[in-house]
Amino acid sequence: MTISTEQAVLDAHYMARALELARNGHYTTHPNPRVGCVIVRDGQIVGEGWHVRTGEPHAEVHALRAAGENARGATAYVTLEPCSHHGRTPPCADALVNAGLARVVAAMQDPNPAVAGRGLQRLEQAGIATQSSVLEGEARKLNEGFLKRMEHGLPFVRVKLAMSLDGRTAMASGESQWITGPAARSAVQRLRAQASVVLTGADTVLADGARLTVRADELGLDAEHTALAMSRPPLRVLIDGRLRVPLDAPFFKAGPALVATCVAVEEQYANGPECLIVPGDDGQVDLRKLLVELAARGVNEVLVEAGPRLAGAFAQQGLVDEYQIFIAGKFLGSSARPLLDWPLAQMKDAPELKITEIRAVGDDWRVTAIPVPAASV
Repeated sequence: MTISTEQAVLDAHYMARALELARNGHYTTHPNPRVGCVIVRDGQIVGEGWHVRTGEPHAEVHALRAAGENARGATAYVTLEPCSHHGRTPPCADALVNAGLARVVAAMQDPNPAVAGRGLQRLEQAGIATQSSVLEGEARKLNEGFLKRMEHGLPFVRVKLAMSLDGRTAMASGESQWITGPAARSAVQRLRAQASVVLTGADTVLADGARLTVRADELGLDAEHTALAMSRPPLRVLIDGRLRVPLDAPFFKAGPALVATCVAVEEQYANGPECLIVPGDDGQVDLRKLLVELAARGVNEVLVEAGPRLAGAFAQQGLVDEYQIFIAGKFLGSSARPLLDWPLAQMKDAPELKITEIRAVGDDWRVTAIPVPAASV
């Protein structure tokens, strides 16, 4: 279907609004994607909606309820292809057909094998005009974890690191609180809140007494979004290949957790946290196999908050999709601990990163970087 330049501009305008609505579900939709919907009739928005959490109505249903009879003959803008299958809720494609929509514009097709183009096909069979690939890049960015799980069977892995200007993360003694200031720590709380899983290692839990919980008073969000974020805390996952962390550690006292190990579970864990036995060598959990297992459990996004050894292992094995690096304006000195445990002998071995964003966060700096595939270096 050929559309005019004017219509293309309008489509982008209304899709941008749908994406804005979808971002309201930033902290709550796991394991579902974040989706927004706008219904427009005669140049006016007559209905809006966004998906809040799994098991509840999808964005299209909320928008249709708001539009009522005004949905007939209107255009719906949806950030992801409407579903065509029965899950916890009925198919959204059928709801759009029954409401008498004239046109549906999707930002992108749904990679979920249960949908994968069939939602748009259902609409077309009912005589509804369809359009896709409108602001697709923004839509993919919004749901990069869901897309990676559907397309590759792995969650999106984000590694959070905090360092001094000289690239150090802790003093030689292990002291590390606090390298960065309150604004950076608030940003980290929001990263935790949006993740499906917050993952750490035994070294961090033993050395720092880490809990890795989301703290409402540090989120820096308004009351509505704070309530949403706290309504779905991420699963905390501890990699403890040899079960070194005692069950009375603060990490376990802070709430439900999953322990990934590669040794037989000891008797005292019978009434403790859930344990997942993952293959490994010499007491080291196979990280890729762990990620595959987490994806099978519906995990979209993993936030790794760990020491240089575990963070370095994720990096060396090519399992990192994005680095979030917080840099403080201070030096810790040459005896302090490095950012990553990743021995490199020659400059040609140095992995390249593409820096996608640098911004000030209080008195610190936040750098977002993604690994550059070796073939394109």
